[in-house]
Amino acid sequence: MSHPAPAPNAAPARQSWLKKLGPGLITGAADDDPSGIATYSQAGAQFGTGLLWMIVLTYPLMVSIQMVSARIGRVTGHGLATNIRRHYPKWLLYTIVLLLLCANTINIAADVSAMGDALTLLAGGNAKVYTVAFGLLSLVLQVFVPYHRYVRVLKWLTLALLAYVGIVFAVKIDWVDVVRATVWPHLTFSAAYVTTLVAVFGTTISPYLFFWQASEEVEELHATPGALSLLKAPVQARANFRRIKLDTVVGMGFSNLIAFFIMLTTAVTLHTQGVTDIQTSAQAASALRPIAGDFAFFLFGMGIIGTGLLAIPVLAGSAAYAMAGTFRWRNSLELPPSRAKGFYSIIAVSTVLGIAIGFLPIDPIRALFWSAVINGVISIPIMGVMLLMAANARVMGPFVISGRLRTTGWATAVLMAVAVVAMFATM
Repeated sequence: MSHPAPAPNAAPARQSWLKKLGPGLITGAADDDPSGIATYSQAGAQFGTGLLWMIVLTYPLMVSIQMVSARIGRVTGHGLATNIRRHYPKWLLYTIVLLLLCANTINIAADVSAMGDALTLLAGGNAKVYTVAFGLLSLVLQVFVPYHRYVRVLKWLTLALLAYVGIVFAVKIDWVDVVRATVWPHLTFSAAYVTTLVAVFGTTISPYLFFWQASEEVEELHATPGALSLLKAPVQARANFRRIKLDTVVGMGFSNLIAFFIMLTTAVTLHTQGVTDIQTSAQAASALRPIAGDFAFFLFGMGIIGTGLLAIPVLAGSAAYAMAGTFRWRNSLELPPSRAKGFYSIIAVSTVLGIAIGFLPIDPIRALFWSAVINGVISIPIMGVMLLMAANARVMGPFVISGRLRTTGWATAVLMAVAVVAMFATM
């Protein structure tokens, strides 16, 4: 017996807190991709526990800015690129989307290469073959599995990040020193330290996460019977804002907790043994083996593969959503490829280009570190545009963001701007 869909203006039915987790959880987990693991590992290996305080600092900042992006998507029923196109000059939109495409493609290249290297370390074989296989597997899943099924796969893949919690039980840690370093920062103003600050900011608060979470709120909207944008169904606002807050707080908390453990693990193992130059996540896993043992090595390597499978669709998907919103293409992971050719073409092209970059005679990991720095730089104007949109009644109607969320959002942009200025000043 079929059940009638709820009325468009009805409040959504109650859900368990676990079912409320979706876009925010996946977005947060995808932030700890192999490239992020490399950045956090480099920070821990080079500066020990000296940058743990950053993970605590970035948590409320990350929550606030991701909540802004999620609200824009749920209130308007459109992604960030569509909203920017409707309310801002085209040159600004084109600049943002072009930079996003470049950074995301480099990130995909680094991630698939790291996954191939990690599987080679764990099982032997040809890393290049694994790289191609991982990239094509991710592409096939995105193109041929509908969103409502694929999102379940992505949710389960978030569990791969727990590998980095498990490593803590395999190494000896002075928790008093950890707490002291976390709550009492020891700042230096060397070029390496400040550049790493910007890289950590850029890999933690990244533009692709803004575009992805806003677009996934739109996907959830279309996948939920009776759901409409909040501008059309204001009665649904209260329940959805509560869900977005829970989803984002838990998702970003999970992300930052894992980042903390990655940095901590490499700090108390690699840094203390004098291994301070880590260029790849796979190199971090390999260096960990003689110091922390096979168990820690295995967990670190498996975590790289699991998080890569989670992150690649977010990177390729966010680029596709941005392009589709820019050029008014039909876009949804729920649609078959024949009905969203431009959207899926961007997913395919960015993934294939990412695979191809791994075969070029360039250093993708060095490019990756600087792409994290670039992300830190370009996040600032994108956050500014998002915050202006979220406070604009022409965009958000009666659902403009609160003064507290606005203040925290602008504080995020200002802090990242200060870090970028300090980076250029110390170069």
